[in-house]
Amino acid sequence: MPLSPHVPDLGAMEMLLSVARLGSLGRAAEEHGVTQPAVSSRISRMEHLLGLALIERGPQGSRLTASGSLVADWAREVVEAAASLERGVDALRTQDRDRLRIVSSMTIAEYLMPTWLLTAHQEEPELAIALEIANSTTVVRRVTDGLTDLGFVEGPGRPPGLRSETVARDVLQVVVSRDHSWARRRRALSARELAETPLIQREHGSGTRSTLGRALTMALGKVETAPPMLELTSTTAIKSAVQNGLAPAVISSIAVADAVDHGRLVAVPVAELDLSRTLRAVWPSGRALLGTGRTFVALARHAHLRAGRPRAER
Repeated sequence: MPLSPHVPDLGAMEMLLSVARLGSLGRAAEEHGVTQPAVSSRISRMEHLLGLALIERGPQGSRLTASGSLVADWAREVVEAAASLERGVDALRTQDRDRLRIVSSMTIAEYLMPTWLLTAHQEEPELAIALEIANSTTVVRRVTDGLTDLGFVEGPGRPPGLRSETVARDVLQVVVSRDHSWARRRRALSARELAETPLIQREHGSGTRSTLGRALTMALGKVETAPPMLELTSTTAIKSAVQNGLAPAVISSIAVADAVDHGRLVAVPVAELDLSRTLRAVWPSGRALLGTGRTFVALARHAHLRAGRPRAER
């Protein structure tokens, strides 16, 4: 229910408590940084509002009447409750300021984000991070809608309508199992051969799939590609399916480096096909990347370089 119009405002209650504690309108005025007439006027309006005499004014100072003492006791509870409310709200603001909401594309989240988060924890232990994982299209949508502070996407181009900064570079690789016929090829695979082969692919909306589609279009023009052999939402699942000989796949070189180095997968070169892409931090247009967001991007770039991966140009 709404408050009665006879409830005084907090400022007037605070002044009444100051007079009760200091015994003087003048000293109460000094405490609040106003003139004595201003304090006298506020308390007079409070007395008129309540219909009670709250203060006895005299040459030796001011003291509360019996009614004033009771009102002051009740007012003290109200002022303390308001102070508690202010402290709680300030704590929430601080928590919200220090908590960085990140949404990351799948490959970055699976293969780079763990190292980035560890570096952030070591360098900025007070930085709280909430991480959500989605494909690149969803990341862009959530950043655009203001549902997150910072996004990370992988793809051939800069997302329209967002500001971005390059964090790392990546190259997609065609990989097959050791038993696949392409593993024994002596010449590079052509772009057309790749386009006509059913692949294990990520779902529509992923940065990996859009990078491949753009590369094939640039090399071959508008071409109808073979439908996927299988669509999976996880790069790890795709690697496992390829390793089991189901079909080839085109996935991040970062994701398959260990499997290729240890012979579990075989990388197949492709002629005349640019499969490079940029890994970007993205944030809403119209504002600079500051505070915890700027800190995290710098730490992510540092972690990427420390891991011995290629330098990312801004």
